[in-house]
Amino acid sequence: MKEYMGSDFLLQNETAKHLYHDYAENLPIIDYHCHIPPQEIYENRKFENITQVWLGGHQKRADGSDYYFGDHYKWRLMRCNGVSEEYITGDKSDRERFQKFAETMEKTIGNPMNHWCQLELKKYFGYEKPINGANAQEIWDICNEKLQNDPKCTVRGLIEASNVNFVGTTDDPVDSLEWHIKIKEDPSIKVTVAPSFRPDKALNVHLAGFDSYMKQLAEVSGVAIDGADSCLKALEKRLLFFVSLGCKASDHGIEEIPFTGADAAKADIAFKKAMAGEAVSEEERRDWQSYLMVGLGRMYYDNGVAMQLHYNAIRNTNQKYFEKYGADTGFDAMDAHNCVHGIQGLLSCLTYTDQCPHTILYSLNPSDMDLVATICGCFQCDSDVPSRVQLGAAWWFNDTKDGMVRHLQILGRLGVLGNFIGMLTDSRSFLSYTRHEYFRRILCNQVGKWVEDGEFPNDDAALKAIVEGICFYNAQRYFGL
Repeated sequence: MKEYMGSDFLLQNETAKHLYHDYAENLPIIDYHCHIPPQEIYENRKFENITQVWLGGHQKRADGSDYYFGDHYKWRLMRCNGVSEEYITGDKSDRERFQKFAETMEKTIGNPMNHWCQLELKKYFGYEKPINGANAQEIWDICNEKLQNDPKCTVRGLIEASNVNFVGTTDDPVDSLEWHIKIKEDPSIKVTVAPSFRPDKALNVHLAGFDSYMKQLAEVSGVAIDGADSCLKALEKRLLFFVSLGCKASDHGIEEIPFTGADAAKADIAFKKAMAGEAVSEEERRDWQSYLMVGLGRMYYDNGVAMQLHYNAIRNTNQKYFEKYGADTGFDAMDAHNCVHGIQGLLSCLTYTDQCPHTILYSLNPSDMDLVATICGCFQCDSDVPSRVQLGAAWWFNDTKDGMVRHLQILGRLGVLGNFIGMLTDSRSFLSYTRHEYFRRILCNQVGKWVEDGEFPNDDAALKAIVEGICFYNAQRYFGL
Protein backbone atom coordinates (compact mmCIF):
# COMPACT_ATOMS: atom_id res chain seq x y z
CA MET A 1 0.00 0.00 0.00
CA LYS A 2 1.34 3.43 -0.95
CA GLU A 3 1.77 6.17 1.63
CA TYR A 4 -1.08 8.70 1.72
CA MET A 5 0.10 11.93 0.10
CA GLY A 6 3.78 10.99 0.43
CA SER A 7 6.72 12.51 -1.42
CA ASP A 8 5.96 10.34 -4.46
CA PHE A 9 2.21 11.07 -4.43
CA LEU A 10 0.74 10.41 -7.91
CA LEU A 11 4.18 9.39 -9.25
CA GLN A 12 3.61 5.76 -10.19
CA ASN A 13 6.81 4.93 -12.07
CA GLU A 14 10.52 5.64 -11.73
CA THR A 15 10.67 7.95 -14.75
CA ALA A 16 7.86 10.05 -13.27
CA LYS A 17 9.70 10.37 -9.97
CA HIS A 18 12.89 11.48 -11.73
CA LEU A 19 11.10 14.02 -13.94
CA TYR A 20 9.16 15.54 -11.07
CA HIS A 21 11.81 15.69 -8.36
CA ASP A 22 14.71 16.63 -10.63
CA TYR A 23 13.05 18.95 -13.13
CA ALA A 24 9.47 20.04 -12.34
CA GLU A 25 9.24 20.36 -8.57
CA ASN A 26 11.26 23.52 -8.00
CA LEU A 27 10.48 25.54 -11.12
CA PRO A 28 8.83 28.96 -10.63
CA ILE A 29 5.10 29.39 -11.20
CA ILE A 30 3.49 31.58 -13.84
CA ASP A 31 -0.10 32.03 -12.65
CA TYR A 32 -1.48 33.66 -15.76
CA HIS A 33 -5.17 33.29 -14.85
CA CYS A 34 -6.44 33.87 -11.32
CA HIS A 35 -8.92 35.93 -9.29
CA ILE A 36 -6.90 36.97 -6.24
CA PRO A 37 -7.40 40.59 -5.10
CA PRO A 38 -4.39 42.82 -5.91
CA GLN A 39 -5.29 45.01 -2.92
CA GLU A 40 -4.42 42.15 -0.58
CA ILE A 41 -1.04 41.72 -2.26
CA TYR A 42 -0.21 45.39 -1.86
CA GLU A 43 -1.43 45.53 1.75
CA ASN A 44 0.27 42.18 2.50
CA ARG A 45 -2.83 40.94 4.27
CA LYS A 46 -2.40 38.85 7.40
CA PHE A 47 -5.24 36.35 7.85
CA GLU A 48 -6.67 35.83 11.31
CA ASN A 49 -7.43 32.14 10.82
CA ILE A 50 -7.54 29.27 8.34
CA THR A 51 -11.25 29.80 7.65
CA GLN A 52 -10.53 33.22 6.20
CA VAL A 53 -7.96 31.70 3.85
CA TRP A 54 -9.91 28.60 2.85
CA LEU A 55 -13.60 29.43 3.05
CA GLY A 56 -14.08 33.21 3.01
CA GLY A 57 -17.72 34.11 3.46
CA HIS A 58 -19.90 37.09 4.30
CA GLN A 59 -18.11 40.38 3.59
CA LYS A 60 -18.96 44.09 3.81
CA ARG A 61 -18.15 46.62 1.09
CA ALA A 62 -16.91 50.09 1.95
CA ASP A 63 -20.46 51.41 1.44
CA GLY A 64 -21.83 48.90 3.95
CA SER A 65 -23.49 46.58 1.43
CA ASP A 66 -23.15 42.80 1.66
CA TYR A 67 -21.28 40.48 -0.66
CA TYR A 68 -19.91 36.95 -0.51
CA PHE A 69 -16.32 36.14 -1.41
CA GLY A 70 -14.55 32.83 -1.01
CA ASP A 71 -13.81 29.40 -2.40
CA HIS A 72 -16.98 28.24 -4.11
CA TYR A 73 -15.44 24.79 -4.68
CA LYS A 74 -15.47 24.25 -0.91
CA TRP A 75 -18.91 25.79 -0.48
CA ARG A 76 -20.38 23.34 -3.01
CA LEU A 77 -18.83 20.39 -1.18
CA MET A 78 -20.25 21.49 2.15
CA ARG A 79 -23.71 21.89 0.64
CA CYS A 80 -23.42 18.44 -0.94
CA ASN A 81 -22.63 17.11 2.54
CA GLY A 82 -25.81 18.57 3.97
CA VAL A 83 -24.14 21.43 5.84
CA SER A 84 -26.55 24.24 6.68
CA GLU A 85 -25.96 27.51 4.84
CA GLU A 86 -25.39 29.30 8.16
CA TYR A 87 -22.01 27.50 8.30
CA ILE A 88 -21.11 28.39 4.69
CA THR A 89 -22.17 31.96 3.93
CA GLY A 90 -23.92 32.62 7.22
CA ASP A 91 -22.93 34.12 10.53
CA LYS A 92 -21.62 31.09 12.41
CA SER A 93 -18.18 31.63 13.90
CA ASP A 94 -15.12 30.88 11.81
CA ARG A 95 -14.21 28.01 14.15
CA GLU A 96 -17.66 26.41 13.74
CA ARG A 97 -17.50 26.83 9.98
CA PHE A 98 -14.07 25.21 9.83
CA GLN A 99 -15.32 22.25 11.85
CA LYS A 100 -18.10 21.60 9.33
CA PHE A 101 -15.62 21.79 6.47
CA ALA A 102 -13.20 19.40 8.19
CA GLU A 103 -16.04 16.93 8.79
CA THR A 104 -16.99 17.19 5.11
CA MET A 105 -13.43 16.34 4.08
CA GLU A 106 -13.74 12.92 5.74
CA LYS A 107 -16.07 11.87 2.92
CA THR A 108 -14.27 13.39 -0.08
CA ILE A 109 -12.62 10.25 -1.41
CA GLY A 110 -11.97 10.72 -5.13
CA ASN A 111 -12.37 14.51 -4.97
CA PRO A 112 -9.38 16.73 -5.82
CA MET A 113 -10.30 19.07 -2.96
CA ASN A 114 -9.02 16.40 -0.59
CA HIS A 115 -5.65 16.43 -2.35
CA TRP A 116 -5.45 20.21 -2.76
CA CYS A 117 -6.13 20.91 0.90
CA GLN A 118 -3.68 18.28 2.12
CA LEU A 119 -0.99 19.69 -0.17
CA GLU A 120 -1.69 23.19 1.17
CA LEU A 121 -1.49 22.07 4.80
CA LYS A 122 1.78 20.26 4.18
CA LYS A 123 3.47 23.01 2.15
CA TYR A 124 2.47 26.09 4.13
CA PHE A 125 1.84 24.76 7.64
CA GLY A 126 3.92 21.58 7.87
CA TYR A 127 0.85 19.52 8.81
CA GLU A 128 0.59 16.02 7.31
CA LYS A 129 -2.25 14.29 9.16
CA PRO A 130 -5.61 13.84 7.37
CA ILE A 131 -8.16 16.63 7.51
CA ASN A 132 -11.16 15.39 9.48
CA GLY A 133 -13.42 16.38 12.33
CA ALA A 134 -11.21 14.77 14.97
CA ASN A 135 -8.12 16.71 13.81
CA ALA A 136 -9.95 19.98 13.24
CA GLN A 137 -8.90 21.65 16.52
CA GLU A 138 -5.24 20.68 16.05
CA ILE A 139 -5.24 21.97 12.46
CA TRP A 140 -6.99 25.15 13.58
CA ASP A 141 -4.40 25.86 16.28
CA ILE A 142 -1.32 25.09 14.15
CA CYS A 143 -2.49 27.04 11.10
CA ASN A 144 -3.69 30.04 13.06
CA GLU A 145 -0.45 30.32 15.01
CA LYS A 146 1.51 30.44 11.75
CA LEU A 147 -0.93 32.82 10.08
CA GLN A 148 -0.58 35.23 12.99
CA ASN A 149 3.15 34.97 13.64
CA ASP A 150 5.03 33.61 10.63
CA PRO A 151 5.95 36.27 8.01
CA LYS A 152 5.95 33.48 5.42
CA CYS A 153 2.18 33.18 5.94
CA THR A 154 1.17 36.71 5.00
CA VAL A 155 -0.10 37.17 1.44
CA ARG A 156 3.31 38.17 0.08
CA GLY A 157 4.98 35.48 2.16
CA LEU A 158 2.71 32.81 0.70
CA ILE A 159 3.41 34.03 -2.85
CA GLU A 160 7.16 34.03 -2.21
CA ALA A 161 7.05 30.60 -0.54
CA SER A 162 5.24 29.29 -3.61
CA ASN A 163 8.01 30.52 -5.92
CA VAL A 164 5.53 32.55 -7.99
CA ASN A 165 7.13 34.49 -10.83
CA PHE A 166 4.04 36.16 -12.35
CA VAL A 167 0.44 36.76 -11.28
CA GLY A 168 -2.26 37.76 -13.78
CA THR A 169 -5.35 38.99 -11.93
CA THR A 170 -8.79 39.48 -13.48
CA ASP A 171 -9.98 43.08 -13.88
CA ASP A 172 -12.85 44.98 -15.46
CA PRO A 173 -12.06 47.64 -18.09
CA VAL A 174 -13.61 50.34 -15.88
CA ASP A 175 -11.38 49.43 -12.92
CA SER A 176 -9.04 52.19 -11.78
CA LEU A 177 -6.26 49.59 -11.27
CA GLU A 178 -5.16 51.66 -8.27
CA TRP A 179 -3.73 48.62 -6.50
CA HIS A 180 -1.78 47.56 -9.55
CA ILE A 181 -0.29 51.04 -9.74
CA LYS A 182 0.71 50.87 -6.09
CA ILE A 183 2.20 47.38 -6.53
CA LYS A 184 4.23 48.56 -9.52
CA GLU A 185 5.57 51.51 -7.51
CA ASP A 186 6.54 49.36 -4.50
CA PRO A 187 10.09 47.96 -4.89
CA SER A 188 9.57 45.60 -1.96
CA ILE A 189 7.14 43.51 -4.04
CA LYS A 190 9.31 41.15 -6.04
CA VAL A 191 6.66 39.15 -7.92
CA THR A 192 5.30 40.65 -11.14
CA VAL A 193 1.57 41.35 -10.74
CA ALA A 194 -0.35 42.42 -13.84
CA PRO A 195 -4.00 43.07 -14.64
CA SER A 196 -5.91 40.97 -17.16
CA PHE A 197 -8.57 42.63 -19.30
CA ARG A 198 -12.06 41.11 -18.85
CA PRO A 199 -14.70 43.03 -20.84
CA ASP A 200 -17.65 40.66 -20.31
CA LYS A 201 -19.99 43.42 -19.15
CA ALA A 202 -19.45 45.28 -22.42
CA LEU A 203 -20.28 42.14 -24.38
CA ASN A 204 -23.40 41.19 -22.44
CA VAL A 205 -25.75 43.60 -24.17
CA HIS A 206 -28.74 41.41 -23.30
CA LEU A 207 -28.29 41.53 -19.52
CA ALA A 208 -29.62 44.02 -16.99
CA GLY A 209 -27.19 46.79 -16.17
CA PHE A 210 -25.66 47.08 -19.65
CA ASP A 211 -26.84 50.68 -20.08
CA SER A 212 -25.35 51.84 -16.78
CA TYR A 213 -22.12 49.99 -17.57
CA MET A 214 -21.82 51.80 -20.91
CA LYS A 215 -22.12 55.09 -19.04
CA GLN A 216 -19.32 54.01 -16.67
CA LEU A 217 -17.12 52.97 -19.58
CA ALA A 218 -17.74 56.27 -21.37
CA GLU A 219 -16.85 58.21 -18.23
CA VAL A 220 -13.56 56.44 -17.47
CA SER A 221 -12.43 56.33 -21.10
CA GLY A 222 -13.48 59.84 -22.08
CA VAL A 223 -15.21 58.44 -25.19
CA ALA A 224 -18.86 59.22 -25.95
CA ILE A 225 -20.36 55.79 -26.68
CA ASP A 226 -23.21 55.72 -29.19
CA GLY A 227 -22.69 52.32 -30.81
CA ALA A 228 -20.34 49.41 -31.45
CA ASP A 229 -17.43 51.34 -32.97
CA SER A 230 -17.31 53.96 -30.22
CA CYS A 231 -17.63 51.18 -27.63
CA LEU A 232 -14.59 49.49 -29.17
CA LYS A 233 -12.74 52.80 -29.14
CA ALA A 234 -13.48 53.19 -25.43
CA LEU A 235 -12.36 49.63 -24.74
CA GLU A 236 -9.16 50.21 -26.67
CA LYS A 237 -8.31 53.24 -24.56
CA ARG A 238 -8.79 51.17 -21.44
CA LEU A 239 -6.77 48.28 -22.89
CA LEU A 240 -3.85 50.63 -23.51
CA PHE A 241 -4.05 51.69 -19.87
CA PHE A 242 -3.96 48.03 -18.81
CA VAL A 243 -1.00 47.36 -21.12
CA SER A 244 0.88 50.28 -19.54
CA LEU A 245 0.64 48.34 -16.26
CA GLY A 246 1.94 45.09 -17.76
CA CYS A 247 -1.27 43.42 -18.97
CA LYS A 248 -0.42 40.24 -20.90
CA ALA A 249 -3.82 38.61 -21.30
CA SER A 250 -7.50 39.24 -21.73
CA ASP A 251 -10.21 37.00 -20.33
CA HIS A 252 -13.66 36.33 -21.77
CA GLY A 253 -16.27 34.34 -19.87
CA ILE A 254 -19.35 34.80 -22.01
CA GLU A 255 -21.72 31.82 -22.20
CA GLU A 256 -20.98 31.06 -25.84
CA ILE A 257 -18.63 32.34 -28.55
CA PRO A 258 -20.75 33.56 -31.49
CA PHE A 259 -19.63 34.61 -34.94
CA THR A 260 -22.21 36.06 -37.33
CA GLY A 261 -20.10 38.27 -39.59
CA ALA A 262 -22.23 41.25 -38.52
CA ASP A 263 -21.11 44.74 -39.45
CA ALA A 264 -21.34 47.78 -37.18
CA ALA A 265 -24.83 48.68 -38.37
CA LYS A 266 -26.21 45.25 -37.41
CA ALA A 267 -24.36 45.32 -34.09
CA ASP A 268 -25.80 48.74 -33.30
CA ILE A 269 -29.36 47.39 -33.33
CA ALA A 270 -28.75 45.55 -30.06
CA PHE A 271 -26.97 48.54 -28.55
CA LYS A 272 -29.80 50.97 -29.28
CA LYS A 273 -32.43 48.60 -27.90
CA ALA A 274 -30.46 47.92 -24.73
CA MET A 275 -29.85 51.61 -24.09
CA ALA A 276 -33.56 52.27 -24.56
CA GLY A 277 -34.49 49.58 -22.06
CA GLU A 278 -35.92 47.27 -24.72
CA ALA A 279 -35.45 43.50 -24.87
CA VAL A 280 -32.57 42.31 -27.08
CA SER A 281 -33.19 39.19 -29.15
CA GLU A 282 -30.77 36.27 -29.31
CA GLU A 283 -29.88 37.14 -32.89
CA GLU A 284 -29.21 40.77 -31.97
CA ARG A 285 -27.13 39.72 -28.97
CA ARG A 286 -25.05 37.42 -31.14
CA ASP A 287 -24.45 40.18 -33.71
CA TRP A 288 -23.23 42.57 -31.01
CA GLN A 289 -20.93 40.03 -29.41
CA SER A 290 -19.58 38.81 -32.75
CA TYR A 291 -18.68 42.31 -33.92
CA LEU A 292 -17.07 43.26 -30.62
CA MET A 293 -15.06 40.03 -30.39
CA VAL A 294 -13.54 40.64 -33.83
CA GLY A 295 -12.63 44.20 -32.86
CA LEU A 296 -11.20 43.09 -29.53
CA GLY A 297 -9.20 40.30 -31.14
CA ARG A 298 -7.54 42.82 -33.45
CA MET A 299 -6.74 45.06 -30.47
CA TYR A 300 -5.15 42.17 -28.62
CA TYR A 301 -3.01 41.31 -31.65
CA ASP A 302 -1.87 44.91 -32.02
CA ASN A 303 -0.91 45.16 -28.34
CA GLY A 304 0.62 41.74 -27.72
CA VAL A 305 -2.20 40.62 -25.40
CA ALA A 306 -3.27 36.98 -25.35
CA MET A 307 -7.00 36.28 -25.82
CA GLN A 308 -8.50 33.77 -23.38
CA LEU A 309 -11.95 32.45 -24.26
CA HIS A 310 -13.80 30.21 -21.84
CA TYR A 311 -17.37 29.11 -22.29
CA ASN A 312 -19.97 26.46 -21.46
CA ALA A 313 -20.53 27.56 -17.89
CA ILE A 314 -24.20 27.96 -17.05
CA ARG A 315 -24.05 30.50 -14.27
CA ASN A 316 -26.25 31.33 -11.29
CA THR A 317 -28.50 28.31 -11.87
CA ASN A 318 -30.33 28.56 -8.55
CA GLN A 319 -32.38 31.74 -8.75
CA LYS A 320 -33.30 31.85 -5.06
CA TYR A 321 -29.73 31.67 -3.87
CA PHE A 322 -28.39 33.88 -6.65
CA GLU A 323 -30.72 36.61 -5.43
CA LYS A 324 -29.59 35.97 -1.86
CA TYR A 325 -25.82 35.60 -2.30
CA GLY A 326 -24.94 36.89 -5.78
CA ALA A 327 -22.61 35.47 -8.41
CA ASP A 328 -19.60 33.15 -7.88
CA THR A 329 -21.02 31.50 -4.76
CA GLY A 330 -21.12 27.88 -5.96
CA PHE A 331 -24.24 27.69 -8.11
CA ASP A 332 -22.65 27.37 -11.57
CA ALA A 333 -22.59 24.20 -13.69
CA MET A 334 -21.46 22.82 -17.06
CA ASP A 335 -23.40 23.90 -20.13
CA ALA A 336 -23.59 22.34 -23.58
CA HIS A 337 -23.37 25.15 -26.15
CA ASN A 338 -21.78 24.06 -29.42
CA CYS A 339 -19.40 26.98 -29.96
CA VAL A 340 -17.01 25.33 -32.40
CA HIS A 341 -18.48 27.13 -35.43
CA GLY A 342 -18.36 30.48 -33.61
CA ILE A 343 -14.75 29.95 -32.55
CA GLN A 344 -13.83 28.84 -36.07
CA GLY A 345 -15.48 31.91 -37.59
CA LEU A 346 -13.81 34.31 -35.16
CA LEU A 347 -10.32 32.85 -35.62
CA SER A 348 -10.73 32.59 -39.38
CA CYS A 349 -11.82 36.24 -39.61
CA LEU A 350 -8.85 37.38 -37.51
CA THR A 351 -6.41 35.17 -39.40
CA TYR A 352 -7.64 36.42 -42.77
CA THR A 353 -6.32 39.91 -41.97
CA ASP A 354 -3.20 38.54 -40.20
CA GLN A 355 -4.51 39.76 -36.83
CA CYS A 356 -5.02 36.57 -34.86
CA PRO A 357 -3.62 37.04 -31.34
CA HIS A 358 -2.22 34.35 -29.09
CA THR A 359 -5.45 32.55 -28.15
CA ILE A 360 -6.29 30.10 -25.35
CA LEU A 361 -9.54 28.16 -25.65
CA TYR A 362 -11.30 26.52 -22.70
CA SER A 363 -14.65 24.78 -22.51
CA LEU A 364 -16.08 23.79 -19.16
CA ASN A 365 -17.67 20.80 -20.89
CA PRO A 366 -14.97 18.11 -21.32
CA SER A 367 -16.80 16.58 -24.27
CA ASP A 368 -15.62 19.61 -26.30
CA MET A 369 -11.90 19.01 -25.81
CA ASP A 370 -11.33 16.93 -28.95
CA LEU A 371 -13.28 19.43 -31.06
CA VAL A 372 -11.41 22.42 -29.65
CA ALA A 373 -8.03 20.69 -30.04
CA THR A 374 -8.68 20.14 -33.74
CA ILE A 375 -9.78 23.76 -34.20
CA CYS A 376 -6.53 24.88 -32.55
CA GLY A 377 -4.58 22.94 -35.15
CA CYS A 378 -6.19 24.88 -37.98
CA PHE A 379 -4.83 28.28 -36.89
CA GLN A 380 -1.15 27.72 -36.09
CA CYS A 381 0.29 29.01 -39.40
CA ASP A 382 3.04 31.64 -39.47
CA SER A 383 2.99 32.17 -35.71
CA ASP A 384 5.64 33.94 -33.66
CA VAL A 385 5.43 31.20 -31.00
CA PRO A 386 4.84 27.44 -31.27
CA SER A 387 1.14 26.60 -30.82
CA ARG A 388 -0.20 30.15 -30.92
CA VAL A 389 -3.75 28.80 -30.41
CA GLN A 390 -3.77 26.68 -27.26
CA LEU A 391 -6.17 24.09 -25.87
CA GLY A 392 -6.44 25.64 -22.42
CA ALA A 393 -5.70 23.72 -19.24
CA ALA A 394 -8.31 21.45 -17.67
CA TRP A 395 -10.42 24.17 -16.07
CA TRP A 396 -12.78 24.49 -13.09
CA PHE A 397 -14.74 21.22 -12.81
CA ASN A 398 -12.11 19.59 -15.05
CA ASP A 399 -9.01 20.33 -12.95
CA THR A 400 -9.20 16.88 -11.40
CA LYS A 401 -6.73 14.02 -11.73
CA ASP A 402 -8.72 12.30 -14.48
CA GLY A 403 -9.60 15.65 -16.11
CA MET A 404 -5.95 16.67 -16.34
CA VAL A 405 -4.88 13.26 -17.63
CA ARG A 406 -7.57 13.36 -20.29
CA HIS A 407 -6.53 16.88 -21.33
CA LEU A 408 -2.88 15.84 -21.64
CA GLN A 409 -3.81 12.77 -23.66
CA ILE A 410 -6.03 14.75 -26.05
CA LEU A 411 -3.41 17.44 -26.56
CA GLY A 412 -0.81 14.72 -27.06
CA ARG A 413 -2.98 13.01 -29.69
CA LEU A 414 -4.16 16.07 -31.55
CA GLY A 415 -1.47 18.72 -31.04
CA VAL A 416 2.07 19.16 -29.77
CA LEU A 417 1.96 18.59 -26.02
CA GLY A 418 5.52 19.87 -25.60
CA ASN A 419 4.29 23.38 -26.49
CA PHE A 420 1.52 23.47 -23.85
CA ILE A 421 1.68 26.54 -21.57
CA GLY A 422 0.73 24.64 -18.44
CA MET A 423 -1.53 25.06 -15.46
CA LEU A 424 -3.44 28.01 -14.01
CA THR A 425 -5.06 28.37 -10.58
CA ASP A 426 -8.31 30.14 -11.60
CA SER A 427 -8.59 30.72 -7.86
CA ARG A 428 -9.42 33.32 -5.25
CA SER A 429 -7.15 31.76 -2.63
CA PHE A 430 -3.49 32.53 -1.96
CA LEU A 431 -2.94 28.90 -0.98
CA SER A 432 -4.04 27.52 -4.34
CA TYR A 433 -0.56 27.52 -5.86
CA THR A 434 -0.28 23.87 -4.84
CA ARG A 435 -2.59 23.16 -7.80
CA HIS A 436 0.53 23.65 -9.89
CA GLU A 437 2.25 20.94 -7.84
CA TYR A 438 -0.79 18.69 -8.36
CA PHE A 439 -0.66 19.30 -12.11
CA ARG A 440 3.11 18.82 -12.32
CA ARG A 441 2.89 15.46 -10.56
CA ILE A 442 0.13 14.32 -12.93
CA LEU A 443 2.09 15.60 -15.95
CA CYS A 444 5.29 13.82 -14.94
CA ASN A 445 3.39 10.61 -14.22
CA GLN A 446 1.72 10.67 -17.65
CA VAL A 447 4.98 11.42 -19.46
CA GLY A 448 6.75 8.74 -17.43
CA LYS A 449 4.05 6.22 -18.31
CA TRP A 450 4.43 6.88 -22.02
CA VAL A 451 8.19 6.43 -21.71
CA GLU A 452 8.06 3.28 -19.61
CA ASP A 453 5.41 1.78 -21.91
CA GLY A 454 7.83 2.24 -24.80
CA GLU A 455 5.69 4.90 -26.49
CA PHE A 456 8.31 7.68 -26.39
CA PRO A 457 12.14 7.58 -26.32
CA ASN A 458 13.82 7.54 -22.93
CA ASP A 459 15.88 10.59 -23.95
CA ASP A 460 16.52 12.56 -20.76
CA ALA A 461 17.41 15.83 -22.50
CA ALA A 462 14.23 15.71 -24.57
CA LEU A 463 12.08 14.80 -21.58
CA LYS A 464 13.63 17.57 -19.48
CA ALA A 465 12.85 20.13 -22.19
CA ILE A 466 9.24 18.92 -22.45
CA VAL A 467 8.55 18.91 -18.72
CA GLU A 468 10.32 22.18 -17.93
CA GLY A 469 8.70 23.83 -20.94
CA ILE A 470 5.18 22.86 -19.90
CA CYS A 471 5.75 23.78 -16.26
CA PHE A 472 7.33 27.20 -16.85
CA TYR A 473 9.26 28.16 -19.98
CA ASN A 474 6.48 27.83 -22.57
CA ALA A 475 4.24 30.27 -20.67
CA GLN A 476 7.17 32.62 -20.14
CA ARG A 477 7.71 32.73 -23.92
CA TYR A 478 4.02 32.72 -24.84
CA PHE A 479 3.15 35.76 -22.69
CA GLY A 480 6.43 37.55 -23.42
CA LEU A 481 7.51 37.72 -19.79
